[in-house]
Amino acid sequence: MSLPTPSHSDSPGLNSRDSLAWQSVGLLALLTIVYMPILLSMVDHWRIVPDYSHGFLIVPLALVFAYEKKYHLMAAEVDGDWWGVALLLVGLCLLAVGQLGSLLAPLRAGYVFSVMGLVLLLLGRNIFMLLLFPMAFLLLMIPLPQSLVNVVAFPLQLIAAQWAVSLLQTIGIPVLLEGNIIHLAGGDLFVAEACSGLRSLMALLTLGVVFAHFFRRNNLPLQIILVASTIPIAIVVNSLRVAVTGLLAHEFGQEAAGGFIHEFQGLITFSLAFLLLLGESKLMSRFQRTQPEEEAS
Repeated sequence: MSLPTPSHSDSPGLNSRDSLAWQSVGLLALLTIVYMPILLSMVDHWRIVPDYSHGFLIVPLALVFAYEKKYHLMAAEVDGDWWGVALLLVGLCLLAVGQLGSLLAPLRAGYVFSVMGLVLLLLGRNIFMLLLFPMAFLLLMIPLPQSLVNVVAFPLQLIAAQWAVSLLQTIGIPVLLEGNIIHLAGGDLFVAEACSGLRSLMALLTLGVVFAHFFRRNNLPLQIILVASTIPIAIVVNSLRVAVTGLLAHEFGQEAAGGFIHEFQGLITFSLAFLLLLGESKLMSRFQRTQPEEEAS
């Protein structure tokens, strides 16, 4: 498929288009300055809470996704759409809810919806649709509300503990599970919130979206499957990490299951999750290649 090539004629329409583009950039910069205290607090959240350290990659990746569309953007018709006001109102409502309720997630989401609203209002539906994925991708940089984390993390802790205990019992290690506490012969292991797998889940979900964008283009069903599969993959590899921690504690004592070794296990298990995601993508590619051959035969 050939890409549209922009016209370089010095027409008045082109000059007004460039002027409108720069005005849009200026208004987006002004919006960013207005939201700067909220955005800086979010960056601090990424730095302090390891579960959301992937947030530093979101904006650069979104810019890359937008840059991919540069020729389409240059050729697209610029025609402002008043529906952008509706998105701006959504952003304003989220800002108001966040301020009144001291809720950080709505405040941060309000910025993304306001950006979407400005793009649609000033540049029109065609450019909005081209930039919809990069703009929506920005939502992944917003940390989950702590109330939601509390609801999600504890079931993940229980699943990780249950699956880890099943694996330890399978290899012959005597172990007893009580809630999220694993009782071993040499001591107890507490599956804390940090071991719930939420950190790997959020990072792997972001990685799944990136994978789906680059490797499963123009195939929405496979993109959805690839992104959705990050959830069970994250749960499985985190349970494996807890089981390995229990194995080390049983064989070498509690000291061997903590500190640097524990953090190193997290790196290894996330690498395993990445390889599983890559393998799944390869299987999808093979399935796509064999399907036309079967239809032809």
